[in-house]
Amino acid sequence: MNRLAVTAVVLALTAASAGADVVERVVATVNNDAIFLSDLRKRAVPFLPQVADAPTETERMSRLKELYDELLTYLIDEKLIRQIASGSGIRVTDADVDMAIENLRTQNNLTTEQFNQALAQQGLTMAQYRRDLKRQLVRLKVMNERVRSRVNVTEEEVRVRYEERAREEGSALRFRVSHLMVPIRAGSSAISVAAARQEAQALRAELTPDSFNERAAELGGGELGWIEQGDLPEDLESALLPLTAGEISQPARGDSGFHIFYLQEREVGSDFPSYEEMKQELYREMLDAAMSRQEKVFLDEMRRKAVINRML
Repeated sequence: MNRLAVTAVVLALTAASAGADVVERVVATVNNDAIFLSDLRKRAVPFLPQVADAPTETERMSRLKELYDELLTYLIDEKLIRQIASGSGIRVTDADVDMAIENLRTQNNLTTEQFNQALAQQGLTMAQYRRDLKRQLVRLKVMNERVRSRVNVTEEEVRVRYEERAREEGSALRFRVSHLMVPIRAGSSAISVAAARQEAQALRAELTPDSFNERAAELGGGELGWIEQGDLPEDLESALLPLTAGEISQPARGDSGFHIFYLQEREVGSDFPSYEEMKQELYREMLDAAMSRQEKVFLDEMRRKAVINRML
């Protein structure tokens, strides 16, 4: 990136947002706590090369405005988080930062010298990195205290995601199923169909996993063995898919009657990792996604409660 181009962007930004003679000014207040133009400029520096890459002056100025608007929102959120941390007695010490850096360095198998070199390649000094990391740790502590309790990822949700992932990668679901049916004759009237539905619902109410196969044998049903997703008509499969092993479905209307399924086992194809192998990874992914959604909700709430003035 041409240094002159970046410098020109900085000068243009200064003139556009602060005026040629203004060295410092307040660009926002959060509950009477000020955010200064200099704060915004410092955060903008890493992004200025992308701004300077714009093909025209009009496009550069448009990118600058968008960048400053976005960064100011981020700084407002950061200010809110620090105010919450201060009010809640949440602190991040130098020792906390030291430990986080050591963990990062160890996880990436870097020596101290290599770690410092990696920072330098990103244009960061250790002092800058420590400040950034401290802000991140404060945010993390606040979110863990205020948001974590809003997030609950259940075993059932993880299992559903596991099967979705398996289907996405082309591995079919398999089910070991028993079934029974309350028949409907072809051409039956609506009254006859309603009576059969009622009979099926009454039968379902009395069934248990222990009694299912015995009752199925009495009624001419029994074990279907292993079937794959797609083997059953869609209406019947839709009753089977939500079940976990050991559960009995509600009656599902088929062409010849009302079917009730008992799911004994379910699994994905043998070419896909087992649920136990993937469970922790999927749980972390889903927890991170849920936390991210709840963080946005939490920050929206905090902004509505705060007195915020943007003056950029």
